[in-house]
Amino acid sequence: MQERPTRLMPLNIAEEDLKRCHDVLGVSSWRALTRQSIFMAGGTGFVGKWLLATLLDANEKLSLDCRITVLSRDPGAFQRVWPAVAGRVNWIAGDVRDFPIPKESFDVIVHAATDVASQVSPQEMFSACLDGTRQLLELANKCGASRFLLVSSGAVYGPFPTGMTHVPETHLGGPDPLLASSAYAEGKRVSEWLCAQASATGLEVKIARVFALVGPHLPLDKQFAIGNFLKAAMAGERVVIQGDGTPYRSYLYAADMAAWLWAVLIRGQPGRAYNVGSDQSLSIRALAERVCRLLESAQGVVVVQAAQPDLPAVHFVPDTKRARHELHLPAPMGLDEAISRSARWHCSH
Repeated sequence: MQERPTRLMPLNIAEEDLKRCHDVLGVSSWRALTRQSIFMAGGTGFVGKWLLATLLDANEKLSLDCRITVLSRDPGAFQRVWPAVAGRVNWIAGDVRDFPIPKESFDVIVHAATDVASQVSPQEMFSACLDGTRQLLELANKCGASRFLLVSSGAVYGPFPTGMTHVPETHLGGPDPLLASSAYAEGKRVSEWLCAQASATGLEVKIARVFALVGPHLPLDKQFAIGNFLKAAMAGERVVIQGDGTPYRSYLYAADMAAWLWAVLIRGQPGRAYNVGSDQSLSIRALAERVCRLLESAQGVVVVQAAQPDLPAVHFVPDTKRARHELHLPAPMGLDEAISRSARWHCSH
């Protein structure tokens, strides 16, 4: 890809990460968005920042001539934090559930608006999923959009059955609907249902079920285990695991995540869901120990709860064969490199 000499760096993402996204997706795939009008909800969150930054970068390097509109509750605040986007996108102020639907037409709508880092009530979380998806589908209907990407979650599968280590898209499990903590997962399930119904009207709906992530811009002080581990290790403090350290997770680097999401939109089959994540699993304790080793933290790991040997380990890891095969995606970045790049970025910011 040939750079323009005057190109600005979007959203403080390293050039090596922008290149990683373009290499994983394939430069030719970006051409499918040439002269497209793209509406993005959730462009200021963790996932949204990466989608917006990689799109802006490709738009400028490849002269795609995309028109990009971003929905934000407070566009001014976001532009003050990330001034590089000022003047490069159009803004609509409002909440995803009831923003004023603009009159202009859009070709593509990206729905990545659910904020999993905020502490809100279960009712508020469910409403954001349900009513936000309804509003964006209404926008798609009124503006004549042809493609719609829903950023969903692996949470829709609920707890894995005993013995299952990697969940495929064909698994028909689900969260417990009687638990308040299921609000996010149930919200994503109903969002997928709404999108599936909309696909019957001719809208090309693609669904991405995202699993655990790591990378620049991931909050280090929220509920994300790997973010907490990075924060402690970089500060020279002990890494504390509040549980017993036995659950298994996997972590996809943010640059790969962005490439996979764009691949789902551009190359995915309409009305189909794709797992987005890494299939390389490890226990939470092993993750904490790896973070300490890579960041040369001498304080070590403390596990608060004792493991119960008679209980099977809990897994939350995707089977990614569908995405890898149908979307022609290479193997994700290794976890060691993903941790190292994340730590370098956070240390420099």
